[in-house]
Amino acid sequence: MWTKRQLVDGIRFRVRTGIPWRDMPQEYGPWGRVYDLFRRWQRNGTWQRIFTALQAQADAKDLITWDINVDSTIVRAHQHAAGTRKRGNVQKSRPAASPPSRPTTTLGARAAA
Repeated sequence: MWTKRQLVDGIRFRVRTGIPWRDMPQEYGPWGRVYDLFRRWQRNGTWQRIFTALQAQADAKDLITWDINVDSTIVRAHQHAAGTRKRGNVQKSRPAASPPSRPTTTLGARAAA
């Protein structure tokens, strides 16, 4: 039987290291059980409540500085937001009709000169 503490430690290990769930060391329990606990707490808002409570405690002790600075010189639009044409079923526009040009050959170039 795996304790909830071992499963939570497994979640902490996975979040800290970034390993895939299936590579979870056995000391934390089966990866499926660890993942199930993580997802269950994520869906019912447990992680958000834990974060909010810890943030409130840190703020009460003046451990958080709430300074916000936005520098607009580094804000850039993504290349796809620049209005470029999308690929796909979009028909390409054709240039205006013009008479076909005659092929230039070495003989034709000498005759034109």
